[in-house]
Amino acid sequence: MSATLSSTKAAAALRTAARVSAESLLVLVMAAVSLWIVGRMWPVVWPLIVGLFLTTLTWPLARFLRRHGWRPAPAAAFVTVLFLLVVTGVLALIAVPVASQSGELADGVVEGIQRLREWAAGPPLNIGDDQISGAFDSAMARIQDSVGSLVTAVATGVGTVFNGVVTAVLALFLMFFFLKDGPRFLPWLTRQLPGRLAVDVPVVAERGWDTLGTFVRSQAFVGLLDAVFIGLGLWILDVPLVLPLAVLTFVSAFVPIVGALFAGLVAVLIALVSNGPTDALIVLAIIVVVQQLEGNVFQPMIQSRGLGLHAAVVLLAVTLGGSLAGIVGSLLAVPVAALISVIWSYLREQLSEPLPEPEPDAPLTDVTV
Repeated sequence: MSATLSSTKAAAALRTAARVSAESLLVLVMAAVSLWIVGRMWPVVWPLIVGLFLTTLTWPLARFLRRHGWRPAPAAAFVTVLFLLVVTGVLALIAVPVASQSGELADGVVEGIQRLREWAAGPPLNIGDDQISGAFDSAMARIQDSVGSLVTAVATGVGTVFNGVVTAVLALFLMFFFLKDGPRFLPWLTRQLPGRLAVDVPVVAERGWDTLGTFVRSQAFVGLLDAVFIGLGLWILDVPLVLPLAVLTFVSAFVPIVGALFAGLVAVLIALVSNGPTDALIVLAIIVVVQQLEGNVFQPMIQSRGLGLHAAVVLLAVTLGGSLAGIVGSLLAVPVAALISVIWSYLREQLSEPLPEPEPDAPLTDVTV
């Protein structure tokens, strides 16, 4: 005889499911409202995030100087100026060789275009000069018809560059103040919060800071691996501008997806105009292999170990962040996932019940035979 369902237990299960659903819906609504507020404040939030990233990268040197007798303000100023010099040196390392070899590159571009025309004129395409000229005239006509759209795009690009410069300047100033006054933040926060929050929030903030530093250092290490392997391949193939291309690869590693595509495209184009299509295809193969190793092996392994996240979680976080917020979402996906993990781990620690203490062994009694 089969057992019948208990109406009391079924009603209790439905009530529990309804309560959990309502609470989950309330949490989702609060999360959506919080994200909306962050979006409205994004011109302030984004420089703050960039400033925090830069601070985590430069804080070890500032901490070393402070431990060796430097006052907070001079230490922060020295590190900030040194960071600016390093960035300027990196830009010069890229720009100076490119400028010195710009004539050769221009000649290579012209020669590469001529090779493409000759290749297109032969079999199997058999595209003549008249067809190429017609395609060029058609493209020019389309460009002339869309002058308004081009002007709008240029204006948008200028606005984006201006916003980027403003963000960089604000982030630099914020980095200086974070380096100078950062250690006083947690004590100040403790004094501002009431009750239990005065203990919980500073602990979570300190753990989140350590996690953010781990993310930035691991990303820098991944970028260094990309730069070394791709630079080595370019050096073996005798592609010009190896050092600037390696530096560009390292810097672009901090911008997921688009950064790697941009650096790879530049390397392939330079290989094409200088060494020909065969070496360009080899460079493309090297870049694809290194990027696949980075995205599927190096980055998930390094970040999963340093951040306490599984490699699959890192991949899913980057995918979800990119689908929700594009490049910025891809950049912030992993640190956000790591911060959520930190908060969840702390909540588990506080909500977990202590394990019962083991009972002492019963005393041995004399056995009378």
